[in-house]
Amino acid sequence: MGPTLATLVDTPGLDLRVCAAAGALRRRVHWVHVSELADPTPFLEGGELLLTTGIGPGDDPAGQAEYVRRLCAAGVSALGYGTGLPAPVVPAGLLAAAEEHGLPVVEVPKRTPFIAISKAVARAVASEEFAAVTAAYRAQQSLTAAALRPDAPAAVVHRLAAALRVWAVLLDAAGGVRCAEPRDGVDRVGGLRAEIARLRGHRAPASASFAVAGDEVVLQSLGAEGRVRGFLAVGRPDRLSPTDRHVLNTAVSLLTVAAERSRALDAAHRELRRGVLRLALAGEVAAARATAAGELPAEPLVVAHVAGTREALADAADALDTHAARAGEPVFHAPLDADAPLVVLVAAEGALRPWLAELPEQVRGLRVGCAEPAALTELARAHRQAGQALAAAHRCGRAALGFAEIAAGGVLPLVDETAGRAFAAALLDPLLRHDGSGRGELVDSLRAWLAHHGQWDPAAAALGVHRHTLRNRITRAAALLDRDLGSADVRAELWFALRLLGAGEPP
Repeated sequence: MGPTLATLVDTPGLDLRVCAAAGALRRRVHWVHVSELADPTPFLEGGELLLTTGIGPGDDPAGQAEYVRRLCAAGVSALGYGTGLPAPVVPAGLLAAAEEHGLPVVEVPKRTPFIAISKAVARAVASEEFAAVTAAYRAQQSLTAAALRPDAPAAVVHRLAAALRVWAVLLDAAGGVRCAEPRDGVDRVGGLRAEIARLRGHRAPASASFAVAGDEVVLQSLGAEGRVRGFLAVGRPDRLSPTDRHVLNTAVSLLTVAAERSRALDAAHRELRRGVLRLALAGEVAAARATAAGELPAEPLVVAHVAGTREALADAADALDTHAARAGEPVFHAPLDADAPLVVLVAAEGALRPWLAELPEQVRGLRVGCAEPAALTELARAHRQAGQALAAAHRCGRAALGFAEIAAGGVLPLVDETAGRAFAAALLDPLLRHDGSGRGELVDSLRAWLAHHGQWDPAAAALGVHRHTLRNRITRAAALLDRDLGSADVRAELWFALRLLGAGEPP
């Protein structure tokens, strides 16, 4: 803020003449300060036009050079040297040092009072401040008008980018892009991910400023009462001024109000969707279709259950809506009860189905279970499958699991490892203690016998022992276990236990 030195030199009535560093006249003058001290720098902030009659610099060329060096170190924009009282001209030593250090020096003739220069700078600063305030007021009016449009978020982002000459990106709570201005602003989101993740851990609203790829970026979280509803990022090569920040804060407030208003409408919409789900699950398909008013995805459908904290599920719903809008296809989601998983319906043939498996990567702490494709009339069956897939995902530590994968992976991955190994150790404990005492190899013998379906000769051959030896070992094992090895259930339990302990691979 402030006029350039060139503007000041061209001001009629001041009669200023450039004596050194004429190439640096684009510097801005933030204020004017008069000092005759040999070292005025403790009283300067930087950006000043320092005026002197020559007492401070003195007559010694070495002292004048040191004087110039100190001014440059303090960030002084220029030096105004008043001639005629006492010095008739600007000293050559001072000019040489100023030229060397790139410090502009202007000669102030005796007929020009220093106060006239101060007034000229003050008028210019006031004029710029008034222009900035006026521009900010107009920008705020424009943003407010944009917030009343049906496409409020995109309209606000568009006008904000134009008002501040920035690129701007609006993201949902999960970090998905809702809109960007210009469109290639989407390409900048990758460099923001770490800061978005950090800011997500703070109560909204919160902000961060940092540099990315040559741009000064401001990232602001959107939300009220601490809940993060989304993020707004803006950037440009130079920093935002305080006035620009006021305009940005207006946009943040408007976008937050829009998000909160949208969430209130979403709550009512969610209740309606919950009713549609209950109708369809009860077999009232015609009523469900009529109530949904065209919101249901095309059949066949894939039903998914999404589990997580309430905040994570709210973020998941935002991410689903954002991705569905980008893909151009409908998504239907609602929880059946307050603490139940989010039930999601997508078209089996659409782009959203494979993306469901990626949802836990978008929102931390989620688990997803997906059913096989089904018609709406088969929703109850698909709903059960999704619940079973979600339960299996919890047991085997998977972020996402499809119903078909449960059978493909076998039974072992579905069993909690700690509980399963405890069961196996307890069941096989008599044999393990027997073998640990060095009295025989009952565990390996039982494993070989079960692997060969109770056939004595093949199992004995695999172990390299006589069939009678194997028969004696199995009889001993049955006695220690106190189990009937002729029972299919007992054999299955024993084989399962051996597999859980890592001792069940066929020999």
